[in-house]
Amino acid sequence: MREFIYYSAKGRTSGNFKDLMSAGRLDIACHAVISSFFLSNRIREDVKLNLILDGPPDAPKHIEFIYDKEIPISKKDVGGLLKRMLFKYKKDKKTEVFPGCFIEKKSLRNLIKDYNHRNIYLLDKKGKDIREIEIKKDPIFIIGDQEGINKKEKRFILKNFNINLISIGNFDYFSSQVISIVNNEVDRKEL
Repeated sequence: MREFIYYSAKGRTSGNFKDLMSAGRLDIACHAVISSFFLSNRIREDVKLNLILDGPPDAPKHIEFIYDKEIPISKKDVGGLLKRMLFKYKKDKKTEVFPGCFIEKKSLRNLIKDYNHRNIYLLDKKGKDIREIEIKKDPIFIIGDQEGINKKEKRFILKNFNINLISIGNFDYFSSQVISIVNNEVDRKEL
């Protein structure tokens, strides 16, 4: 199974917002969900998505989506699903809000620490070309929002964890496009 970790420095961490754009650009997180799971005529069953929201008022929040036949994801209402999940957060507890949909208080560092035994790749322009490296089984890809991962956080995770820097090229893409490109590359390698 491939996994994505999408990091949003300003993503709102409570459900009391009116629109996704003013909620720390949660609209971008919605596109990340769609790009992770949806193909033209079906949902991917081999993907897990982790959203780390690090914005106000109660950072950080970790939202996890694992494929489940009953998972209530629809392209039409991903924003509503995120909002409901943030409302259902329970302090000091990992809560399954809907089938395959969990929320808890967890930072990017702590999530990576949980996965440090896995093959982790951080998308970065300075990384090795994704087409020129071997992507190992059960990869985890870390992708930042439009602002990327802040320098302090990035320095810490690169210093303290075994992470490979990879690139999809010299252009800047939307986070959701990065996820689609990575999904395509992994599909082509039949992982």
